[in-house]
Amino acid sequence: MQEINTLLNITAIFSLLAGIIGLLVGSFLNVVIYRLPIMMQRGWRKECVEYLQLNAEPTATVAEEPFNLVLPLSRCPGCQISIKPHQNIPIISYIFLRGKCANCACHISIRYPIVEALTAITSILVAWHFGYSLQAGFALLLTWALLALIFIDIDHQLLPDSITLPLLWLGLCLSLFDVFTDTHASIIGAAAGYMALWCVFHLFKLATGKEGMGFGDFKLLALFGAWLGWEHLPIIILLSSIVGAVIGLGMIIFVKHDHNVPIPFGPYLAAAGWIALLWGHELNQLYLSAVGL
Repeated sequence: MQEINTLLNITAIFSLLAGIIGLLVGSFLNVVIYRLPIMMQRGWRKECVEYLQLNAEPTATVAEEPFNLVLPLSRCPGCQISIKPHQNIPIISYIFLRGKCANCACHISIRYPIVEALTAITSILVAWHFGYSLQAGFALLLTWALLALIFIDIDHQLLPDSITLPLLWLGLCLSLFDVFTDTHASIIGAAAGYMALWCVFHLFKLATGKEGMGFGDFKLLALFGAWLGWEHLPIIILLSSIVGAVIGLGMIIFVKHDHNVPIPFGPYLAAAGWIALLWGHELNQLYLSAVGL
């Protein structure tokens, strides 16, 4: 009994610490969600300019202000005044400033504290589920990356390779040490995850002449296959498809969303994969019991 109480206390302290760190990470994720797509677009523009000027006379280029995940420092979108450190405390600053800039009273999107709160809550759940362990550390890293992918995909219908591909390779490397699954299941999972949606994509395109999803979705499911093994792929696909269909129909019926405007599938896939990360084994057992296997 004493050992159980000690373990619970350690897990509780670790979960609280993970939540605090999650708040700070959530603040950084807001920067990633906003800036990474812009950085990608600038990179594409630069590549296009270089290609178009390949056989033309070189022209003078205007030096741009550094724009990355560090520089420039966070600014108010209205008056462009730099945000001071005490005005950038996760959630607390937003509440005290009442969602407005301290200098010009420009409205600040509620998205920022929502992302911070989600990061903290999911971090606590991961830490409590895995306890103080190697699994928890890597699961937290994956959780934070998935949150960034979800909001970037909602805003821009993009799942950046700079996030998904390193994590896919990390999942394969972790399988060498059986952190979440073994190497055999991981390699098959990565290949099967990519090919499953690749086949759906081409069948849908063949039948309708339209592209039903992006290549980033293939890589995201391959990522989950590499981390969790092929056994978890069916439940991830099932969960994401059901939730995506329900929300998509709800948006068309109640929000009058134009059915010709594509709805990103990445957020549903990421959410389903995160659920499988924590409760995949239980869900698989429940599914097998339901179908009588």
